[in-house]
Amino acid sequence: MQAERLRVTVEGRALELSNLDKVLYPEAGFTKGEVIDYYTRIAPVLLPHLAERPLTRIRYPNGVAEKSFFEKNAPAATPDWVRTETLPAPGSSKGRETVDYVVAGDLPTLVWLANLAALELHTPQWKIGEHPDMMVVDLDPGAPAGLRECCRVALLMRDRLASDGIDSYPKTSGKKGMQLCCPVAGTQSSDDVSAYARRIAQELEKAHPKLVVSKMAKNLRPGKIFIDWSQNNAAKTTVAPYSLRAQSVPSVSTPLTWDEVSAGAAGKRPATKPYTAGEALKRVEKHGDLLAPLLDGGPQLPL
Repeated sequence: MQAERLRVTVEGRALELSNLDKVLYPEAGFTKGEVIDYYTRIAPVLLPHLAERPLTRIRYPNGVAEKSFFEKNAPAATPDWVRTETLPAPGSSKGRETVDYVVAGDLPTLVWLANLAALELHTPQWKIGEHPDMMVVDLDPGAPAGLRECCRVALLMRDRLASDGIDSYPKTSGKKGMQLCCPVAGTQSSDDVSAYARRIAQELEKAHPKLVVSKMAKNLRPGKIFIDWSQNNAAKTTVAPYSLRAQSVPSVSTPLTWDEVSAGAAGKRPATKPYTAGEALKRVEKHGDLLAPLLDGGPQLPL
């Protein structure tokens, strides 16, 4: 039986891990120790997508079947070696003017967060002190539509964006939907990026009214895919690639190939079931980081 607390050194940083046998995903029997192991092993491809971005965490101290909480501020017992950045907090639900965000740019910080049961990691589309360097389009299915229909819309969106010279890279949300991530120049405001994404969503809604909706009203969504262009608002975040999700199994927001998206549109995987932590690790062994091109920047959006 594992000790209740385990002292480890990660890249020169002393950490105390606790309750490693605690089951955080009851249906899968997936423990906190396995969560820490996953984040440690996925770190080489995950950390570049977290670097220089303020991190919002969703913590599940008693597992995914129990209460969770969003956390933006660095907790009181944050080690002094964890990087934090004090940034404005527009739209704060607690009325804060600023938030002391954690920036997870290294493995010790990632392990520390995993030990806090910070299962879900969410980031904005901008780096600290910069304009957005990424446009994200969230594809949200309204039942009975599902991931299969998301894949169909993703293909339509890919082709439309390509006509403007914009590359797009797909990933599952790890839940019911998916996202397209597009590298952009980092010279335009979040309002400009949102406006462009909204215009493309409206075009696709007009061309495919039985499949696509661009308005947020939930009564318009049944059987359609809502193209959520508003994810590019400066105050919003999107689940990071390779982040775990709080589902019955330890599912992962998983980068996809376009061939896989085409297969999903035909009713094959990923439309049939989510990729899990173990599968995500195997996929990285096979493909490397399918979202690595996001790190290289992209063109200006045609406004």
